[in-house]
Amino acid sequence: MHESILVYRHFRYLKWAVTLTVVAILAYVFHTPGEPANGGTWLGYTLGGIGAGLIFWLAWFGMRKRDYAKPTGKLEDWLSAHIYLGLSLIFIATLHSGFQFGWNVHTLAYVLMMLVIASGAFGLYAYIRYPRLMTDNRRGTTLDAMIVEMAEADREIRELAAKMSDEIRDLVFDAIDNTTIGGGVRRQLEPGRSGRTVAAIDKVRSAFASGARDQTETSRRLISLLTRKNELVVRARNDVMYKAMMDVWLYVHVPLSFALLVALVAHVIAVFFYW
Repeated sequence: MHESILVYRHFRYLKWAVTLTVVAILAYVFHTPGEPANGGTWLGYTLGGIGAGLIFWLAWFGMRKRDYAKPTGKLEDWLSAHIYLGLSLIFIATLHSGFQFGWNVHTLAYVLMMLVIASGAFGLYAYIRYPRLMTDNRRGTTLDAMIVEMAEADREIRELAAKMSDEIRDLVFDAIDNTTIGGGVRRQLEPGRSGRTVAAIDKVRSAFASGARDQTETSRRLISLLTRKNELVVRARNDVMYKAMMDVWLYVHVPLSFALLVALVAHVIAVFFYW
């Protein structure tokens, strides 16, 4: 589904973006203003107006996609156009500037625009890559189902561990009590990995060979449950990480987008009133 956005309507919006970019480049190449290229020439103003219009339109998309009560065209249309026309801004804004940069609000707006585009590109990458990884990782189940299965395994693990030595029981109980799924942003972005459960498995295995027959059967079942529990923990943590990777870019993209709008308004005011 996410890849179809890139090829939507046979690359309609890619063709629009390429056409716009090529026209802008040709106009820039054949433009002879009689002075160094800059945003103050007729072409500079034209490209600046196009770029500003695109930026405000693209920012409006963020609000439009959440307004389901007032549909104006398919969301796939908007998203595909958002991607390709957003990328065309790299060329439109650069040519508008005439490659004239400095320590001023104009360059600030340009830098913020590039950061917004970069964060949006990562968001596109995340929405293409991580849903497939989530599907493979879940193996036909859900995160909630995995957590329920872990809880059921924990209950039986506790019963079996209570029959073992105090050292093993305490180690297993500690592994259960300190198993966490999710948490803060940093914890969510960490890949799934084994922890105390593996140490508990190793300890039970070491007692497996020397145990009495009843203890051996208990150890075998306990190892099986702990191994299954550990697999579920790793998969659940990976599921949380994939979801976080699809969401975390918005915490950068959205604030940068608002900062860009403010800088763009300041840029326009500075050009028309103070230049």
